[in-house]
Amino acid sequence: LAIDLLHPTPASERRKHKLKRLVPHPNSYFMDVKCPGCYKITTVFSHAQRVVVCAGCSTIL
Repeated sequence: LAIDLLHPTPASERRKHKLKRLVPHPNSYFMDVKCPGCYKITTVFSHAQRVVVCAGCSTIL
Protein backbone atom coordinates (compact mmCIF):
# COMPACT_ATOMS: atom_id res chain seq x y z
CA LEU A 1 0.00 0.00 0.00
CA ALA A 2 2.96 2.31 -0.47
CA ILE A 3 1.58 4.20 -3.48
CA ASP A 4 2.80 7.72 -4.19
CA LEU A 5 -0.34 9.71 -5.02
CA LEU A 6 1.50 12.95 -5.80
CA HIS A 7 3.89 11.36 -8.30
CA PRO A 8 2.05 8.60 -10.18
CA THR A 9 3.83 6.60 -12.85
CA PRO A 10 3.01 7.40 -16.50
CA ALA A 11 1.63 3.88 -16.97
CA SER A 12 -0.86 4.30 -14.12
CA GLU A 13 -1.92 7.72 -15.44
CA ARG A 14 -2.68 6.25 -18.88
CA ARG A 15 -4.95 3.60 -17.35
CA LYS A 16 -7.06 6.15 -15.46
CA HIS A 17 -10.17 7.85 -16.82
CA LYS A 18 -9.42 11.11 -18.63
CA LEU A 19 -11.07 13.24 -15.91
CA LYS A 20 -9.60 11.39 -12.91
CA ARG A 21 -5.95 11.96 -13.80
CA LEU A 22 -3.70 14.25 -11.79
CA VAL A 23 -3.88 16.76 -14.68
CA PRO A 24 -7.06 16.06 -16.68
CA HIS A 25 -6.57 15.86 -20.45
CA PRO A 26 -8.35 14.05 -23.28
CA ASN A 27 -7.22 10.81 -24.90
CA SER A 28 -7.73 12.13 -28.42
CA TYR A 29 -5.46 14.39 -30.44
CA PHE A 30 -5.05 15.96 -33.87
CA MET A 31 -2.33 14.78 -36.25
CA ASP A 32 -0.99 15.94 -39.61
CA VAL A 33 -1.16 13.26 -42.31
CA LYS A 34 0.75 13.64 -45.57
CA CYS A 35 -0.92 12.31 -48.71
CA PRO A 36 1.28 9.73 -50.48
CA GLY A 37 0.07 10.88 -53.90
CA CYS A 38 0.32 14.67 -53.86
CA TYR A 39 2.26 15.21 -50.57
CA LYS A 40 -0.37 17.63 -49.27
CA ILE A 41 -0.67 17.77 -45.46
CA THR A 42 -4.14 17.32 -43.94
CA THR A 43 -5.04 17.65 -40.24
CA VAL A 44 -6.91 14.54 -39.04
CA PHE A 45 -8.58 13.78 -35.69
CA SER A 46 -7.19 10.65 -34.01
CA HIS A 47 -10.61 9.19 -33.18
CA ALA A 48 -12.21 10.08 -36.53
CA GLN A 49 -15.36 8.13 -37.33
CA ARG A 50 -15.56 9.17 -40.98
CA VAL A 51 -13.24 8.54 -43.89
CA VAL A 52 -10.84 11.43 -44.57
CA VAL A 53 -10.25 12.26 -48.23
CA CYS A 54 -7.31 14.30 -49.56
CA ALA A 55 -8.38 17.73 -50.83
CA GLY A 56 -5.78 17.70 -53.60
CA CYS A 57 -6.13 14.30 -55.27
CA SER A 58 -9.25 12.75 -53.61
CA THR A 59 -7.47 9.66 -52.27
CA ILE A 60 -8.49 8.10 -48.96
CA LEU A 61 -6.02 8.85 -46.16
